[in-house]
Amino acid sequence: MNPLNSILMKITLHFLFAFLFLFVFLCPSHGEKDERPNIIVFLVDDYDKPETSPYGGKVLTPNLDRLAKEGMICHNAHVTSTVCTPSRYTFLTGRYASSSHSNTFLDECPEGTQALPAFNVGLESDRMNVGRVLADAGYATGFVGKYHVHDTDHSKEGSLFGDLYVPKNAKYSDQLNKRKFKLEKLQRELIKKNGFTWAKNIYWGNLKQPFKGHNPDWTAKAALEFIEEHKDQPFYLHCCSTLLHGPNGEWFKSMMEKELATGEGYLKKPLGLIDRKSVWERIQKAGLTEAEVGYLWMDDSLGLILDKLDKLGIADNTIVVFVSDHGSERKGSLIKTRGTEIPCLIRWPKVIKPGSVSRGLLQNTDFVPTWFELAKAKIPEKYHIDGKSLAAMFEDPTVSIRKYIYGEQGAARAIKTEAFEYISIRYTDEQITGALSKRADRAYKTLLGLSSGISRARYFHSDIFSADQLYDLSKDPNSQKNVANDSSYAGQLKKMKVILTKTVKELGPRPYGDFVPGAGTSDA
Repeated sequence: MNPLNSILMKITLHFLFAFLFLFVFLCPSHGEKDERPNIIVFLVDDYDKPETSPYGGKVLTPNLDRLAKEGMICHNAHVTSTVCTPSRYTFLTGRYASSSHSNTFLDECPEGTQALPAFNVGLESDRMNVGRVLADAGYATGFVGKYHVHDTDHSKEGSLFGDLYVPKNAKYSDQLNKRKFKLEKLQRELIKKNGFTWAKNIYWGNLKQPFKGHNPDWTAKAALEFIEEHKDQPFYLHCCSTLLHGPNGEWFKSMMEKELATGEGYLKKPLGLIDRKSVWERIQKAGLTEAEVGYLWMDDSLGLILDKLDKLGIADNTIVVFVSDHGSERKGSLIKTRGTEIPCLIRWPKVIKPGSVSRGLLQNTDFVPTWFELAKAKIPEKYHIDGKSLAAMFEDPTVSIRKYIYGEQGAARAIKTEAFEYISIRYTDEQITGALSKRADRAYKTLLGLSSGISRARYFHSDIFSADQLYDLSKDPNSQKNVANDSSYAGQLKKMKVILTKTVKELGPRPYGDFVPGAGTSDA
């Protein structure tokens, strides 16, 4: 053999063996199990802490009791916005809703104007969200259930879905049912286009006639399918129940009369994953009524997922988070109690000690950065995150990652510490002009409705309309007495305003009332 060829062969073999060593021994998918945790976010709708048994509610939720016993109960968890769309946006991105650069949001709140985050927020098409980033990190990422964050307003949905669009309250027909079936498949693809690797059994938004009817069996079915398909690799599942949205009577009616209704139309036969008769029997045995049916029904669907993890032997390294998108009784306001404060239970047997209790402040911006850290994900350079990782709290529940939390809804902003709650309401000039116009009735819906920052709290007490509200939570845990005009609290009020000004400025070049003056802003 030519000496030169011999040398080249030896060099080639040397590099080949080196490559094989790196591939076999250093790649986690060959010879080494990927120990990164699975993650399941079980997100429910319109749910107050007292509506769960772990927080002392007179309801039947045994699987929530199980999560609290086997994991961690968080007593000071909050959402930053208190209606579905902006809150769900934050759960998916780790960003405040006012940070959105979606077409829908910028159409209504152009850059340089005051942000009015509400139902006008959409998930951007740049795929800067938890589904895409974790997918790039090697996770299977699944979405099941209620979405409600697509980047379009309702007036454009007809053009988005073309001939498949199903208008609200349309009269039922078999042809419409077939359209609904095809429409849901398109919606799956749109969610995957935005970054998730898997999507199934989707509710595009709130339930609407003629297909209105909760069906947790249908949501759970897709969740179980995703877990089974991806049990051998790290996975992230965003599972969104339609419960407990709507009047309590709707839950019972759905359970007893709407067994076939789903987000893809009416099924030909019931799924039968949850024994609906048993739900009602257990409710009656516990001395409860039709009004409490939905809590147990939702809890049973969560139980199916917990049992599946046990059956597959993957529960130990699977994080299960139970949270609500916002409170219900004071939905649309920034009041802490039954508004921004939510139930939050977290189980991760491998790390979190059973029976752990956390009293530290956290907000829903904090979940996504936690998942990124635990998944060892590479965060895109242009990805904006407003949250802080909760990983340290999982190992030590006494750790508090925040000194205060921030809230935003419509024209309202809030800062909450463990001792005080400050809420400001600063309407824009355009909103004030509208309220004084001939179309004042329409304007007042904006000022007082779900998009306002006041909403259901307007029944709470008269001071809820005040431009500045300060509540001493140590003396007034339910925020009943506004002390903003009490001279003995002047120093605390000033301190809270300074924090709010700093926070709003950090969110970007947008004005906010007299805190960050700009075009179209007002101080009241």
